[in-house]
Amino acid sequence: MAGDKGGKNDMERIGLFQEMGYVTIGDKYATPGSKPFNEAAHKGKQMLPGGSKTISALQAGYFDEKFARVMEGEAYSDAVKRRRQDRLKESKRNISKAFLPSSGDKKPSGLGNHYGTLGGPVGAFSPAAKPGKPYKSPGRNVVTNPPKKGTGYGYPNLLVGKQYTYSSNPYDKGKELRRKDQIASRNAMKGGAFKLNMHPRTYFDSNPYFADKPLPPLKKKPVGKSDIKPFKPSSPAKAIGGSKAGTFDPYPSHSNDAYKPKVQKGPKPMNSSGKIFTPSPGPKSAPTSSIVNQNVIRSINSTNFRTIGTTLA
Repeated sequence: MAGDKGGKNDMERIGLFQEMGYVTIGDKYATPGSKPFNEAAHKGKQMLPGGSKTISALQAGYFDEKFARVMEGEAYSDAVKRRRQDRLKESKRNISKAFLPSSGDKKPSGLGNHYGTLGGPVGAFSPAAKPGKPYKSPGRNVVTNPPKKGTGYGYPNLLVGKQYTYSSNPYDKGKELRRKDQIASRNAMKGGAFKLNMHPRTYFDSNPYFADKPLPPLKKKPVGKSDIKPFKPSSPAKAIGGSKAGTFDPYPSHSNDAYKPKVQKGPKPMNSSGKIFTPSPGPKSAPTSSIVNQNVIRSINSTNFRTIGTTLA
């Protein structure tokens, strides 16, 4: 009986009742492969062949009763006859008789002989020597009058042109030029060196105690005795002894708790159906059967009660 004012029904109160599942109807699970793939193939008459055949040269060793050609009714062609017909067809294209030379073949009498050729001797292949150009003297070399003595290395005035003039090369020429450039650069300066006050600095200074501001003046000590007395602990020290006796302050008084459970005011929350919202129930209680009944249920259940009944009978 369901309560109209927020009560629980029998299905939620006790575990004897339950709602049937929507996934299966409780049938026994059959493992894949237990049933045959084609049940109709196991029943009735099957295909019966005419017996096995042995491979032999007879027609019974093949599937067909009669040997069939690859191309049934093809024409027979004679290759010799076809070549003879082609040769007669080509001979009809000749206008006159075949070409025959006026006399027999001429045989050469030796290597390099032009006897028996159509063109005769060739002038380019003649072994006669050709007339060459007359010899012309190349002339004398250029000489000096009188010739100069010496090998050219370490002897002056032996070249064709004029002798090179001597040019001096000071030892400290580069140093003197740099000094002149430095003096000219200093004379061109109008003021001191340029210094930029906005140069980048590091985020943290190397000296944490460095300050750009000047230090304040030192404070002078007051003349006379001061009213401040130094702290002096109690002697002897107080023992705690499980209480607040050894502390500076007395035991604090109990303070009111600022966090209290909220008291809901107003109507209770309702569902879309208009009923009071109830959370999901926890585990349900159910009666426990004895060990004897459990063994009976295990041996006799809804799947094998028919077979067990027949065996007992």
